[in-house]
Amino acid sequence: MESEKIIFFDTTLRDGEQSPGASMNKAEKLRLAVQLEKLGVDVLEAGFPAASQGDFEAVQQIANRLKNTEVAALARANKNDINRAWDAIKHAVKPRIHTFIATSDIHMKYKLNMSRDEVLSATIEAVRHAKSLTQSVEFSAEDGSRSEWDFLCKVFETAIAAGATTVNLPDTVGYAIPGEFAEMVRYVIKHTPNINQAILSVHCHNDLGLATANTIAAIHAGARQAEVTINGIGERAGNTSLEEVVMTVHTRSNYLPYTCQVKTEHLYPTSRLVSMITGIMVQPNKAIVGANAFAHEAGIHQDGMLKNPMTYEIMRPETIGLAKNQLVLGKHSGRHALREHLKKIGYDLSSEELNVVFEKFKNLADKKKHVMDEDLEAIVTEGVLRTTDIFELDYLHVSAGTTVMPMASVQLTINKRPVKGADYGNGPIDACFNAISKLTNTESELLRFSISALTGGTDAQGEVTVRLKENGLIALGRGSDPDIITASARAFINGLNRLEYLKANPVETPQEI
Repeated sequence: MESEKIIFFDTTLRDGEQSPGASMNKAEKLRLAVQLEKLGVDVLEAGFPAASQGDFEAVQQIANRLKNTEVAALARANKNDINRAWDAIKHAVKPRIHTFIATSDIHMKYKLNMSRDEVLSATIEAVRHAKSLTQSVEFSAEDGSRSEWDFLCKVFETAIAAGATTVNLPDTVGYAIPGEFAEMVRYVIKHTPNINQAILSVHCHNDLGLATANTIAAIHAGARQAEVTINGIGERAGNTSLEEVVMTVHTRSNYLPYTCQVKTEHLYPTSRLVSMITGIMVQPNKAIVGANAFAHEAGIHQDGMLKNPMTYEIMRPETIGLAKNQLVLGKHSGRHALREHLKKIGYDLSSEELNVVFEKFKNLADKKKHVMDEDLEAIVTEGVLRTTDIFELDYLHVSAGTTVMPMASVQLTINKRPVKGADYGNGPIDACFNAISKLTNTESELLRFSISALTGGTDAQGEVTVRLKENGLIALGRGSDPDIITASARAFINGLNRLEYLKANPVETPQEI
């Protein structure tokens, strides 16, 4: 029965991108959209086309590319936004317009300056206009969890009567408690007369760490669409994590007897791709996809695992696409072997893209004995997806030690023109950043700097993440290299390129849903 299926609405590309510094360029968004379709999400919210020309073009490209997944575009409850959304997705195989307006008293009074009757009228007008353009229309009641319950039911009834096929109940500020939220969902189902004519959806935020719990409670109470993001990324504390809800439904079918079309074996590769593209690292103890999720250090755990893995593992790592035995490549591996292995881990590259990756792969293989999947992901991300860089690193030389003042000599290509310079610092990385800052004339502030290893071993690539701020704009930068100073330079330059992208593509962020 259709009522037994949970629809997964992924908003990594829209709500997830609202994470501070997590902006993505068009090539990155398209690559991630293709992976999300491979993962099997039912609906992909590609963006907010009215936000910027860049966002419009990215949504349009995604809508034109995907063949099976429904593509949604966000729009505020006004005709201009809705028309802009439709222009972006009108050629999609399955287009959806997602429009919203706030329904809580505090939002209506202080943000909208609208009465309840005016909100109802705006809802009718927006949904009717969206329905005149496409059959699939979703309506969201922003700050729904803090809305008066009877008014919320009235708004949903009005939206459904106007043509909405999905109505969404968002916990916009992460205020709800699971038992309370479940009770609210049951109340909406009972007191919205035409609710059987639409899918009831929930969209939860994680401000109290309860997003997944609230979503599961809502599903158990009758909601049939879950709005989620990969790795739970999103504004403030983030959104409901797709992988957590999917694996809860998968693992606890005795309590949640529902089906979904998400292919669990693609969860881990998709998680890694999102992390690589956005620069937002997954915390080690993150459920499902964290580095420690399937690690067992305590002796009693290890003993039990050896006797029967199910003593301490309620899921098999292979279920989420985490292979226990990885095929490693080395400097003698050929182009064909590389192409086939890249396909296995989710990268189907063109011949031109493969040439770029193969050259970088060979260079890395000369430096370390075995090239692991994480290394390949870094190569693909830096070699294929970053196609619009203004600043490129050509050359770096650093001198440092206990008896010398650290100094860095750098050559960059800036807008296809080589420039070089040098500077000193408190340490080799500080000297490197100072030299790069001088050459690029940046006034950015370094908010965060972190280093980790992509794989085990002393020859592992260092992975550096930086957070930069300039004129109110925040960007994350990421770089990798066996030399951590070079990795740091790449991360800094990547962050500067992302800042330039944000300057050239100013985004009007919608109110939070």
